[in-house]
Amino acid sequence: MADTSNPVTNSDLPRKKRNKAGSGRISRESSRARWRTETEQRIYSSNLIDALRSLRHPDSSSVRDAADKVLAVSAKGRTRWSRAILTGRLSFRLSQINRRHKKAAKPVVASKKPAARNNLPPLQRKVKALSRLVPGCRKLSLPNLLEETTDYIAALEMQVKAMALITGLLNATS
Repeated sequence: MADTSNPVTNSDLPRKKRNKAGSGRISRESSRARWRTETEQRIYSSNLIDALRSLRHPDSSSVRDAADKVLAVSAKGRTRWSRAILTGRLSFRLSQINRRHKKAAKPVVASKKPAARNNLPPLQRKVKALSRLVPGCRKLSLPNLLEETTDYIAALEMQVKAMALITGLLNATS
């Protein structure tokens, strides 16, 4: 017979750690494979064409902004860089409005402190530079920064392929 005097409770079982809701960790292999699928590229290309058609005055900055926004929407907010691109558009617009309403610009005073980057070790300087290149990743730890960078590079590769395809089609028709 089984001993029922000491039943196992939930507190006795090993607990699994729950990921934070916003962490959305993606492995390198899945992020690269995700951005390289034919379906994902087709969806992105068709959304990019729609976004480019809706531009009123297409210039290089508006085309780049539209391409970045479509790329971030394609990522579905699973990554920090995509959320940063989507929210960055709003904060950029708000900063433009605030700039118009400011009175006079305050004079810039030269600081007497030596540049902090010169005191950092070479690896930390490079990590800091990399974190500035990937949107929304300025204050990430190195492993998380590398994951986000891997996904961002794979997404940018897909963006370049799609834009090269669109450029080829436009050149063939003209």
